[in-house]
Amino acid sequence: MENGAEKAFNKLFSELEDCKEEEQKVKIEEINEAMEVMRKEELESVFTKEQFDKMEQMIEEKKMLMENAILVLKHIGYMKELKFTSNLSFERSLLSKRFEEMIGDGNEKKEGKDEKLLDDLYECHLLNKCNVTSNETLKIYVRRLLKVALKKEEKEEVGKEVEMALMALSCIREYFRILKKLYLEEISEIIQHHQEHHNLTQLAYQSAWGFLISRFVNEKSLGDAIVNELHFAREAARELEELSKRVDWKRGKETKEEYILLRWFRTFNNFFRGCKLWNEEFAGLIESIVRILRTAKDNYGEISNQCISSLRNAADSTGVKVEDLLKGGAVDAVLEEIQQSIIDRKTAYECLNFFYFISWRMKEKGDDKMKEAKRKITKRELFEKLEEEGYEDDISSFYRLLCFLKKIYFDKLPTNISVYFVNV
Repeated sequence: MENGAEKAFNKLFSELEDCKEEEQKVKIEEINEAMEVMRKEELESVFTKEQFDKMEQMIEEKKMLMENAILVLKHIGYMKELKFTSNLSFERSLLSKRFEEMIGDGNEKKEGKDEKLLDDLYECHLLNKCNVTSNETLKIYVRRLLKVALKKEEKEEVGKEVEMALMALSCIREYFRILKKLYLEEISEIIQHHQEHHNLTQLAYQSAWGFLISRFVNEKSLGDAIVNELHFAREAARELEELSKRVDWKRGKETKEEYILLRWFRTFNNFFRGCKLWNEEFAGLIESIVRILRTAKDNYGEISNQCISSLRNAADSTGVKVEDLLKGGAVDAVLEEIQQSIIDRKTAYECLNFFYFISWRMKEKGDDKMKEAKRKITKRELFEKLEEEGYEDDISSFYRLLCFLKKIYFDKLPTNISVYFVNV
């Protein structure tokens, strides 16, 4: 049964067919505004194959200009990506097939291409589709949309174009391999220019990093540029602090900043998966994640869960030192989680993994005397902290839960309690 928001959206959409060109643009603005206030579940229910097929029919019957269809579809894709909604309906629709044909025809033209239309089509396609037809098509998308994202004019309209292009690029998931010569120089320029001039929106800046870090999963040679030249940890920590100031942590109105925060945490998971290098900025990033975890855990369960996942991935990353986790407060924060009287199984799983990874890493001896001496100091500090907090008793209380967690997560989570302990 439709609720009020869905009913209002569907009514606006049904009225498009009877509007003249200028009226249609006004109606589209109303449709886009209606999407802004809809919850994730509501958005998923209104993005149907029937809606997209109806748009295709209106275009075919010349009741809707392609320009207007693009306005709607861009915003649908924007909201889909911002609020992490599923939109497989577009992929199965006649409108998707039309777009693919137009893109193919446009790419084959040697002269007289409508470059703006093609860029719009690329953005719509990436924002609304999970997969891209071929690697060759993907190269074209990346090259063209980076060109849009490189625009530096200080105009609101240009800022929106740049944000949309970067957001579309961030939709290219990590399992798509792209040669770094196609993007590294350009995306680095975009990030560095923002660091100097602050020309991007918060969402655009996150999207730029999201695109680059997704490439990091398959291209470890990006490490030095990401860690030491572009200073990912420093920049991400600063962004978390800025966004945190703009979220209503007492659970007020749902905000865009909340979703941008969630996008950062998903980016962190890719970063920690690929990270092999270290610099001194990592502890600051860990500290920012811990601060948000403590702020969010009472009213923002999804953000809290993403914080814990990020800390678990950081503990598993060879590029993050155990000292960073101690200094940044991650050990204290995860201890607080397992000491709660009620803890859900997902949180328990993440916390147990966090301590398993730390224990395992503390058993690895350093490859020279200096590193080994430092490892022993860290191990002693960690042991004393855990002993003081009654950690072994806390972990032992999870014994019955371990086999269950191992089964439901199909993981190599050890069931031997002793492997989670840190012994001097």
